[in-house]
Amino acid sequence: MERPLILVTNDDGVTAPGIRALIEIAKEFGNVYVVAPDSPQSGMGHAVTINSTLFCDEIEVDGDIKEYACSGTPVDCVKLAVSQILPRKPDLCISGINHGSNSSVNVIYSGTMSAAVEAGIEGIPAIGFSLCDFSYNADFKSSEKFIRIIISQVLEHKLPKGVVLNVNIPKLKETEIKGIKVCRQADAKWEEKFDKREDPRGRTYYWMSGEFKNLDKGEDTDERALEEGYISVVPVRYDLTAHHFLTDLRNWDL
Repeated sequence: MERPLILVTNDDGVTAPGIRALIEIAKEFGNVYVVAPDSPQSGMGHAVTINSTLFCDEIEVDGDIKEYACSGTPVDCVKLAVSQILPRKPDLCISGINHGSNSSVNVIYSGTMSAAVEAGIEGIPAIGFSLCDFSYNADFKSSEKFIRIIISQVLEHKLPKGVVLNVNIPKLKETEIKGIKVCRQADAKWEEKFDKREDPRGRTYYWMSGEFKNLDKGEDTDERALEEGYISVVPVRYDLTAHHFLTDLRNWDL
């Protein structure tokens, strides 16, 4: 039986420790192709390159798999992989392991999750993995066992069309992680602050910072699961329709 074809990508760049750890796990499950940005693309969301050329060069890092470094965004990487590079449509796309959380509203800004969502748009089962540790030298070993479980379950059960998984892993030792919880996305937001400054030529510029505010007290959210030491798994759709409001909206004088 032919092994699954697995596309691995991320937003931290093709040489980031997180994607290198994910590649090693992916090789256990199938034939791996890597198409990832040639430099960090965090916070790019679902951006695509439309006003400049794209480069996607084959590189050699580990030597035993096909790897490509793309000059574009994470979404560009998936688009190019599917239409130009892979021999056929992959059976699975996995994105990450991101250096830092993509829980709650962060899923909107995340290049890691946008790559997974783009794969979902193409009808490819997809998972975005994130570790709640922003350090470049984060320890990904503690998450490997759980990543294997989630990948194996997705390969076995597949995913509904249009649904991808957003997986966030707490910054804990393997023995401290209590398990995996299926959750909903917490209602949270960033409260940004802009430090207004002036450059040596007198031009005003702004330096953004912010504080994450969890407004959701529910016990079934990804934020609660992470706080309690669980890995959170949230099924995400790219269909942004507010279905619950359709009936009311149709009653407007439009």
